[in-house]
Amino acid sequence: MIFALSTSPHADARHRIEHVLDDGTELAWELLVETPPDALVAEAVDLDGDWIARLDRVDFPPGSIAYRHVHPGPGIRYLLEGELTIDRADGEPHRYRAGDPWFEGADDPVLATASRSEETAFVRVLLLPAEWAGKRTIRYADPADEDKPRLQRATILSEEPLPS
Repeated sequence: MIFALSTSPHADARHRIEHVLDDGTELAWELLVETPPDALVAEAVDLDGDWIARLDRVDFPPGSIAYRHVHPGPGIRYLLEGELTIDRADGEPHRYRAGDPWFEGADDPVLATASRSEETAFVRVLLLPAEWAGKRTIRYADPADEDKPRLQRATILSEEPLPS
């Protein structure tokens, strides 16, 4: 199965979550058999068993950090505003700016650092095992980070089961 983010929906999608940005841009996260030619991001995913798709928004005040963490399912993010540097454990840090999309796999440890001077926000769709419905998914690599202040705020916009 291909998990893709595009600015136009595809008729052959097995599942779709759409979100319209403030500027009218339409985003479509879809599960497809093949990678669409207009995909902003597309990755193969394995979805055995029962899964849900969660659309949420994450807001960061200037200078905030999401300490090294993982999520139990893959997700495609789209940066709405600001800048966010993602430091993956196995690679070089990458800076994303407004309008940039990216994929994070299940259990990929990342450290996210927001712009020091402006608000930063992204929307994402996470594909999660069904037992995570309604639950907070962030798990910190270092248990000591659980007690540090978390300035970022995640707001669930929708959550729905994926067809089997």
